[in-house]
Amino acid sequence: MSYIIINGGKKLKGEVETQSAKNSAVALLCAAVMIKGKTTLSDMPQIEEVNRISELLQSIGVKTRWVRDNVLEVDAIDVNASEKTRASIFFWGSLAARVKTYKLPKSGGCHLGERTVRPHWYALEKLGVKVESTDCNYIVKNSALKGAYIVMYESGDTTTENVVMAAVLAKGKTTIKMASANYQVQDLCYFLTKAGAKIKGIGTTTLEIEGVDKLNAIDYPVMPDPIVAMTFISVAITTSSNLTIKNCPLEFLELELCKLDVMGQKYKIKNERLSSNGHFRIVDIEIIPSKLIALPDKIYGRPFPGLNIDNLPLFIPILTQAHGRTLVHDWAFENRAVYALELQKLGAGVTLLDSHRLWVEGPTKFQANELMSPPALRPAVNVLICMLAASGKSILRNTYVIDRGYENLYAVLNSVGADIKIVKE
Repeated sequence: MSYIIINGGKKLKGEVETQSAKNSAVALLCAAVMIKGKTTLSDMPQIEEVNRISELLQSIGVKTRWVRDNVLEVDAIDVNASEKTRASIFFWGSLAARVKTYKLPKSGGCHLGERTVRPHWYALEKLGVKVESTDCNYIVKNSALKGAYIVMYESGDTTTENVVMAAVLAKGKTTIKMASANYQVQDLCYFLTKAGAKIKGIGTTTLEIEGVDKLNAIDYPVMPDPIVAMTFISVAITTSSNLTIKNCPLEFLELELCKLDVMGQKYKIKNERLSSNGHFRIVDIEIIPSKLIALPDKIYGRPFPGLNIDNLPLFIPILTQAHGRTLVHDWAFENRAVYALELQKLGAGVTLLDSHRLWVEGPTKFQANELMSPPALRPAVNVLICMLAASGKSILRNTYVIDRGYENLYAVLNSVGADIKIVKE
């Protein structure tokens, strides 16, 4: 266990680089199980979430190794999930064509209330995947996969990814309506297409997939992470700093930038180019200290092309620095909005209306304090952001939840003028 000490209230200046996307990396790692051979994933974030998925893959016979920094090799020639194994629900789709029957314990992750898996069942069952739930485990039984016409019960990212992975190796044509078009779904589809899958409609809510017999071993670079980019944008604005955030996937930040425009935030978009995998528009964004006004309308997340559901919490620190009051509606999770109350301990003007809605009023002058990280990734990093803006010494404990999704975050922030020390207990 370790904790961090933040000497806050400092103006930051310089450049930070957005890491590769956590949610893409997890999906691509699990999808690599579908390929009988060596897959090389470059630009992989070296984060705890990737480490945990690598351990899960190793537990079913898959070999993984870091070839060099941010390059991970996955060799999935041998897969044996017939016995009980610790695993992610991503395996429901990726193992559908390779393993007939297996058990997996119910998964963890962020504590955000009930996160139903029924949408996975409803869709996968049409392809030939049946999942039985017991108190502790899921029992998965796969029959010969056949294409189907599927209307998604819920337009979820993970749900769509699971169905895509199963459909790619199913016999015949699958049509997926109301699919998520979010960044990690697109990255997965481009990865699978490069490996030999036949997918039409990438980036839309209707996907058409013609099943293939096998996929081929490939090299593929993971796209940059729009949530990490938004994290650095939130850091810059909340601390009133002049920062340039490099390697930002613009298409998945345009609505966020539109909201900031309305608030009076100044920024410059520079150096547009294509991502390393050739599929996404990448830019550098310079954040310029500005006087902000509160948004006149409520702010909420929704499936892409709406404001990203994981970027919504990162607006809370920003809104504390705006003149006026804004309603934040975090409808997607049962209790994530509740974690914003932790920011009151740092002086934030946050009022909880119910488990999904809160008022944020500013401008706030933050106060240093000692806190435990909330047990969810984005709320935890919100506490860190506000501590960076609070003059004096703050202590943040239980930071593993942040390490799940961010690579060398404290060192990156220190490189542009933050003062964060890691203390081992």
